[in-house]
Amino acid sequence: MTIMLPGAPHLARVAGALTLDGVDLDMLGRQFGTPLFVYSQRSMLDAAVAYQRALVGRPHLVCYAMKANSNLAVLQTFASAGCGFDIVSGGELERVLAAGGQPGHIVFSGVGKTRAEMQQALAVGVRCFNVESESELHRLSQVAVAMGRVAPVSLRVNPDVDAGTHPYISTGLRDNKFGVAHEQAVQVYRVAASLPGLKVVGIDCHIGSQITHSSPYLDALDRLLDLVEAVEAEGIAIAHVDLGGGLGITYTDERPPRADELVAAMLARLDARGHGHREVLLEPGRSLVGNAGVLLTEVQYLKPGAAKNFCIVDAAMNDLLRPALYQAWMAIEPCRQRSGDALHWDVVGPVCESGDWLGRDRSLAVVEGDLLAVLSAGAYGMAMASNYNTRPRAAEVMIVDGQPVLVREREQASTLFAGERLLPAPR
Repeated sequence: MTIMLPGAPHLARVAGALTLDGVDLDMLGRQFGTPLFVYSQRSMLDAAVAYQRALVGRPHLVCYAMKANSNLAVLQTFASAGCGFDIVSGGELERVLAAGGQPGHIVFSGVGKTRAEMQQALAVGVRCFNVESESELHRLSQVAVAMGRVAPVSLRVNPDVDAGTHPYISTGLRDNKFGVAHEQAVQVYRVAASLPGLKVVGIDCHIGSQITHSSPYLDALDRLLDLVEAVEAEGIAIAHVDLGGGLGITYTDERPPRADELVAAMLARLDARGHGHREVLLEPGRSLVGNAGVLLTEVQYLKPGAAKNFCIVDAAMNDLLRPALYQAWMAIEPCRQRSGDALHWDVVGPVCESGDWLGRDRSLAVVEGDLLAVLSAGAYGMAMASNYNTRPRAAEVMIVDGQPVLVREREQASTLFAGERLLPAPR
């Protein structure tokens, strides 16, 4: 008997065994060890195609927001599918190039670009800098002139729209650090157009992450188009409109719009306001990779208590920070179903912090040695992992055409301090 899991189209339970793209996850955990991230390439490609299909017939570029998951094999997958990339650091630029991404398909976002990062991006010829302040414009102008280059720029505008998401991942309100304030944008565009070494090519906004309704996007788009019309009235041409990313996924009972539904609504609004000729850029991240991945972990100890039952596993907050950072709820499933009564457990890791938990009050029938899968872990899992408590980061496996491929080896403790130096011996 095969049972499909809600919100995860490539996950299924077959005769009690949890599978991803038909591959037994318990078997993978035993083969490669735990903690282990496992990704479905097919799920990622299906998600990207949903955006691309909705944009057929329009000038467009889908730029994967690689901060969600920057594994080289993930980047290679999207580059091969014709995607561009949204980057926020020089290191991310190096990763994209190493994975075969085209510089001309890269947009460089972020509030704190350094001179060195600007030089690096200009040298390879990125498509666009998403500039987030007037000060950044002046610095980029100086760097471009010194290099004898012209930097294509798009202003990231803060439209002061509430995305209705967690405060830590809301980016479009006036009290967020991101972007140029809506009421200052026309003046900052005048500055951009006047500076040497810069060429205005577009306008950009990104209002947050894990957004589950269309209305904030359409509100932001309307405010963006108001600015496009005001800026072009100043004689400054805007070639593309970048609507950012942030579309949510299903972790529990969320019902976000499908990518094609959201894009169709955006295009209809562009057409209705007479902007259907403009190139459209999108920067999806979580919606491309979130439900494509799981984190496998082994139960080490079961610790029943008077107030709480603790299921202690070998994955921790250093492997998956979202629950501790955002109080995020992520489904947890046994890789092998057991008969018998389930108990309520707090699933916790071995890190020396009370905030080290993956799930609270979960109904599970488990014994020590069982493997559990934390679902929807393809986004902001490995990308936010750390070595806290000198814990080596997990291995990563991608399922390609039904076969598991190791795409990142498990770290060794010795490599974590290989660059450190002991003090000289006292004389």
